[in-house]
Amino acid sequence: MSEMLLNPALPGLMLRRWRQLHRVKQSCAAELFGVTQSTISRWESGVLELDPLAHKKLEKLLAARLTTAADQALGRMVRESSRPVHLICDLTHRLLACSSSRAAQFASPVSELMGSSLWRFATPNIISKEVDLDRLGWREAFAPPALEFLTGDNNSPIVPISQSLCRWTRIPLSDGATARLVESL
Repeated sequence: MSEMLLNPALPGLMLRRWRQLHRVKQSCAAELFGVTQSTISRWESGVLELDPLAHKKLEKLLAARLTTAADQALGRMVRESSRPVHLICDLTHRLLACSSSRAAQFASPVSELMGSSLWRFATPNIISKEVDLDRLGWREAFAPPALEFLTGDNNSPIVPISQSLCRWTRIPLSDGATARLVESL
């Protein structure tokens, strides 16, 4: 499950931001999604929800990737950190980078988790905070730089989460996608 599924208006807003950042007209986006320009307009205004196929295309389009030199340097900094931290796609929760101290907490090798969503391991507290992100302005231009909260426990043998103070920091990537640095404090 991605966070886009939590707020039905979010996909349209994200599509509009992607179009504006990449200077893509609604008519070109319509071709990309195989719909009419008016459908794109209705998605963006929140009048119409994306169908499941369009939703998957949008998630793939918006997913954070560490492709540029600057973004790869961010990934290296996370991997080389002595602190228990990891970097995820802010949209899909896919694991992008992980420090060795965080990886030591996982029962599965990081290589098996890399590129897959960690959402299935979320605690009720994490889910609640995720739902709150839009209300807090997380995706706005002047978003709070970071959020701190108590995680709660998940009792997962694969990616265990114990009650701790957690900090999420939203980091814009070179292509306009966003990553989230997750730190245990």
